[in-house]
Amino acid sequence: MARAESVRTEISADEKAYLTMGLRQAGGKLPLFDASGQEIKHKTIKKCLEKGYATRWFANPLKPDWLVCRLTDAGREALKKFG
Repeated sequence: MARAESVRTEISADEKAYLTMGLRQAGGKLPLFDASGQEIKHKTIKKCLEKGYATRWFANPLKPDWLVCRLTDAGREALKKFG
């Protein structure tokens, strides 16, 4: 149980950058692409999902491999704590 809590408290620079972008969007929508137009790494998105910092918003029927997510309250707290 303690190990799961320690995983939730860690946040990488990539995760922080990704989650921060959701602060400026309606409903906390997280982007599929960064400011340079590069696709956000699936590894980064999946780590945020695993940690509870992001949640799946909906499935995109045109691009089923895209992970459309939104920022969670836990993600907001992690940004406050580690931002």
